[in-house]
Amino acid sequence: MAVSENQDNPGRARQNVIYRDGVLGRTPTVPTDFATLERRARRKMSPKAWAYVHGGAGLGRTMQANREAFDSWQIVPRVLRDVSRRDIGVELFGRRLPAPVLLAPVGAAELAHPEGDVAIAAAAAELRVPYIFSNQGCAPMEDSAAVMGDAPRWFQLYWSTDDELVDSLLHRAEKIGADAVVVTLDTTMLGWRPEDLNLGSLPFAQGQGIAQYTSDPVFRRIVRDRIAAAVAKPDVKVTLGAIRSLVSMTRRFPGRFLDNLRSPEPRAAVETFLDIYSRPSLSWSDIETLRERTSLPVLLKGVLHPDDARRALDTGVDGIVVSNHGGRQVDGSVSALDALADIAPVVDGRMTVLLDSGIRTGADVFKSLALGADAVTLGRPHLYGLALAGREGVRDATANVIAEFDLTMGLSGLTSVGEINRDALRRA
Repeated sequence: MAVSENQDNPGRARQNVIYRDGVLGRTPTVPTDFATLERRARRKMSPKAWAYVHGGAGLGRTMQANREAFDSWQIVPRVLRDVSRRDIGVELFGRRLPAPVLLAPVGAAELAHPEGDVAIAAAAAELRVPYIFSNQGCAPMEDSAAVMGDAPRWFQLYWSTDDELVDSLLHRAEKIGADAVVVTLDTTMLGWRPEDLNLGSLPFAQGQGIAQYTSDPVFRRIVRDRIAAAVAKPDVKVTLGAIRSLVSMTRRFPGRFLDNLRSPEPRAAVETFLDIYSRPSLSWSDIETLRERTSLPVLLKGVLHPDDARRALDTGVDGIVVSNHGGRQVDGSVSALDALADIAPVVDGRMTVLLDSGIRTGADVFKSLALGADAVTLGRPHLYGLALAGREGVRDATANVIAEFDLTMGLSGLTSVGEINRDALRRA
C-alpha cells in the first residue's frame, strides 16, 4: 500500500489492512515491533550477514547510546484538538514527499536477500519515499533506478582516492535522475567491528557490494591499467576458502562466468576497490570542489559536531545528515540524536538537516523532527524487512514506521510536520 493512497490517515489505513487480514487468520509477515522484527531477521540471515548488518563498532556502546538518547526524551501529547485530517508530507529539494522518511544506504544488501538493492528500490518507489542508493551497492545504480520509474532516488558517494572515478560516479548519479548526492564522511576507514572481524568476513573482499565500481567505465579502466602494469598481487595460498572467494568474485563481476574465471579482472577489481574506495585524507578543500563537480544538491553525512555544521554552512552545501553510521564506526561516540539537539540551533533552518542512526519507530521519527530534523533515514529496519520478505518486507517495515509516526503525531494533538517542535517533548 503506497503511503499516498490515504494521505489524510495513513496510520489508520495501515492498521486496517493488518486487522482485516487478521479476520482472515493472517498475521503480518513483517512484525510491527522492532524487537520481533530483529529477532526473526536474525534467524533468517546467515552468520556473516547478521554480523555485517547488525554489528557495531567495539563494544556496541554507540548503538546503545543511540537508543538511550531516544529514551531520554518523552512526548507530551495535547488533547481536544481536531486531528481528523493530517498531513505528514514534507518537501526536500523541490520534491514533495509523502512522509519525512528516506531509506538509508546500506552496503552489500544482498547479504540480507539476493535481490538486494533492486528490491529496496522497488519498495521505496511503491511508497514514493526516496532511497539513497549505496555507493557500496550490489547492483549498479542504473539497475535500481530502472525499477523506480519517476519515484525519488538519491545517491551516496564514498570519495575515492581517484578523483576521475568520483566524477564518473557523480555523472552517473545525474544521469539516473538523482535528486541529491550524500557524501559519507565518517567511513574514510572502516571502524573496528568485532562481529565481522571474528568471522574474518569483509563482504567487499568477496566481490559483494562493489557493483557501482565494476559497472563504472573509469574504474574498469583503472583495473585494466593495473593489470597491464603488473601491480604486484599478494600471494594467495590455495585453500577451499580461497577458491570460494574467487568464485564469489567471479560470479559478481560483469560478463560470463566462465570468461571471468579465466580472466584476472575479477580478482584485480576487488584488490583495486580495497585500495582506492575511500580517502582518509579527505578534507574541506575537497568538499569545496563539489560545486564544480555536480549540479546536484549536496549533503554531508556523518556530521556530529556543531562546528562541523557551521563549516558545512560556510562551504555552501545544501544539507547535512547527522549520523554516527548506526554505531558502526566509533565506539563510545556521541549519539546522533544528542548531536542533533546541539546542531539544530546552529543550523537554524538555513540548510536541510536529516537524522540517521538508531531510528526504529514512528515515535523516534517524531522525536527527531521535534529536535530539529527535516526528515530521517531508516537503516536496519528496512534491511531486516528485506531479509524476511524481500521487496514486500522492505515496503511493510517502512510503511509500519510511517503509520506509527502518523498516529503519534495525531495523538499528540498535531496535524502537520511543521507543527512538530521541541515544545512537544520533555526530558525524561
